[in-house]
Amino acid sequence: MSEITAGSPAPDFTLPRDGGGTVSLAELKGKQVVLYFYPRDDTPGCTKEAIAFTGLGAEFEAAGAVVIGVSKDTVAKHDKFIAKHELGVILASDAEGTTCEDYGVWVEKNMYGKTSMGIERATFLIGPDGTVQQVWRKVKVPGHAEAVLEAVKG
Repeated sequence: MSEITAGSPAPDFTLPRDGGGTVSLAELKGKQVVLYFYPRDDTPGCTKEAIAFTGLGAEFEAAGAVVIGVSKDTVAKHDKFIAKHELGVILASDAEGTTCEDYGVWVEKNMYGKTSMGIERATFLIGPDGTVQQVWRKVKVPGHAEAVLEAVKG
């Protein structure tokens, strides 16, 4: 798969989501979509990121954007994560990893000298027409949700 960059068509997806049901890019056509990938529910960085997006939820909504977090965690784990931290973003489960691969975020990671496969923290801003407008890779959590909101408003 070629790397997804601004101007690329966003790969479509339909994934199970928190609370039951599914979320798909096709059903969100006409809205801006903030699609953020994160490694795992209830870990420090992932929790801070989800809380930051939740805190700005009303502003994203006012700007016409839907925020969706994606990890390989199960829907049941997502539901617990949302309840524990009172999150207000959609969390989608990519247990098979297909969407992670389609977006190029399933990568080899190196931690403490050990390599393993995992999700690279990345965010994709998808326009109402389904085209990727902006990409953030190797995201650092502090200030990230605010930067994405500025891009949505821009």
